[in-house]
Amino acid sequence: MGKLYLVPTPVGNLEDMTFRAIRVLKEVDLVLAEDTRTSSMLFRKFEIRTPMASHHKFNEHKTSASIAEKIAGGMNVALISDAGTPGISDPGFFLVRECIEAGVEVETLPGATAFVPALVTSGFPTDRFIFEGFLPVKKGRQTKMKEIASHGATTIVYESPYRLVKTLAQFAEIMGPQRRAAVCREISKLHEECRRGTLEELHSWYLENEPKGEIVLVLSGKDYEGKDYEGERREEGRGESGQ
Repeated sequence: MGKLYLVPTPVGNLEDMTFRAIRVLKEVDLVLAEDTRTSSMLFRKFEIRTPMASHHKFNEHKTSASIAEKIAGGMNVALISDAGTPGISDPGFFLVRECIEAGVEVETLPGATAFVPALVTSGFPTDRFIFEGFLPVKKGRQTKMKEIASHGATTIVYESPYRLVKTLAQFAEIMGPQRRAAVCREISKLHEECRRGTLEELHSWYLENEPKGEIVLVLSGKDYEGKDYEGERREEGRGESGQ
């Protein structure tokens, strides 16, 4: 029986590629790629010559079962996305589920993903957080935003630069203009930026400065109060360590 490998790829800087990821991609029998044209550049950079096949959101429902069968028959397969970790707002879930049901071993390599650097860089509490991925574009959008507004934990969402200004305005209306947030842009790329402020401040900034690139929006929890929160966490930590 073969194995399915989930292999993260860089979200920006190609130097973020790990030695292990390169080795696995060279050793497997087949690499499933979200977009073979995008992945071809990565393969050329690291001299990976393994055959590729397309596996994306438009065909994963139909092909996952047959791929799992091939792996069960002895083929070793790696799954990559265009950037980041497969299955995180990218194809992967259906194939993993099929492999598990078929008794196939699944191994996920640690590596790049956009939301973790954004969360840590935001300066908001990281002891508890909720990752929401992309917001609904139409149906269910307001409901989801109201749900996020009620979260006590830091919340991370992915957003298109074309919708960012509208999204900030909507969140400001639902959460209140003084809720704090961070817009992290172009993570691990040349023009990486993290802008922090209230929703009102961020909305005003991006009205005047057109957002570009891939964006991660980090929202503070409803109970976050900056330094006061950090002081409370330190006191709690002292209490726990003394038990």
